[in-house]
Amino acid sequence: MKIILTHEVPGLGSAGEVVEVKDGYARNFLVPRGFAIRWTKGGQKDVDAIRRARKIHAIQTLEAANEVKAKLEGLQVKLAVRSGDAGRLFGSVTQADVVEAIKAASGPAVDKRAVAIASPIKTVGTHKVSVKLHSDVQANLDVNVVAA
Repeated sequence: MKIILTHEVPGLGSAGEVVEVKDGYARNFLVPRGFAIRWTKGGQKDVDAIRRARKIHAIQTLEAANEVKAKLEGLQVKLAVRSGDAGRLFGSVTQADVVEAIKAASGPAVDKRAVAIASPIKTVGTHKVSVKLHSDVQANLDVNVVAA
């Protein structure tokens, strides 16, 4: 099925691209969540509008993304979680947990889909986390996981 992406989807494409995917993936995941719309003959107008809006938005937010990057990298993020005696966590730290910790540390608002954790955080200590703010800007920050 041909679809037009309205948002960036990792591994598939960015907003405004026309891609071919399996019918079930489009029908059950992408379209209901608003990540894509069905492609039609008149859909080219939508594609052009999405690309124009994305280009305008990208130019305006590049400077803002650099400002947010500076704020994030200068932030001390501390996350208190339950852990056992040996420092192993009950479960693991998720992207949503990192976003809440950034918010608690008086940091800027960050989308949880932009947070990338390289390997699952299952121990107490300092861990590296990256946040994709823009297609060209990525902030790296240290998250200090402590026992609660």
